[in-house]
Amino acid sequence: MSTFFTEMKKSFVDVPVVDQKIDTADFLEASESLVKLFDLLGSSAFAVVQKDMTGNITKIRAKLLADPAGSATLQDLVLSEAGTKTKTATQGLLWLSRGLQFTAQAMRETVNSPDLELTKTFTDAYGKTLSKYHGMLVKPIFKLAMKACPYRKDFFAKLGADQDVVTKQLEAWLEALENIVDIIVKFFASGDYGKGL
Repeated sequence: MSTFFTEMKKSFVDVPVVDQKIDTADFLEASESLVKLFDLLGSSAFAVVQKDMTGNITKIRAKLLADPAGSATLQDLVLSEAGTKTKTATQGLLWLSRGLQFTAQAMRETVNSPDLELTKTFTDAYGKTLSKYHGMLVKPIFKLAMKACPYRKDFFAKLGADQDVVTKQLEAWLEALENIVDIIVKFFASGDYGKGL
């Protein structure tokens, strides 16, 4: 039976992580699949989130295509730019990881609080993640998007018909996403790679 997770081009579950290093090409495919999750939220208000994430995926992919050997893992990619003035892909990864962190937090709160609607879980997640990086002009746009979330039951129905299967797949995907976000965040902190970006 098909679900949102079985139809993904690549799930975070399938992104290789070896010695805490994340495969860049697979990570990008999984991130592109995640962006489609916002289609299920059904509001044009989320277009700004999707556009931002897609733009950052494009920056990272351009670096991967230009320097496949030096960008094989996300860590290699950041280190290859660390000593240069051009940190386009590093900035892209930093902002993409923030978007992924927000998505992971929103879905975690949604899973852990089955009695709460998405408008609440997504708004709370935004407050804990992205909100601190956004200025006065961007915050209202995101807050509007959170208020435009569909009803919980409608969103979960779009994930798939068999809710038991959806629950298992969502949990596996979410755990993998959280693990990858955690590795990226710690890596950025370890060398202060996001400074000035």
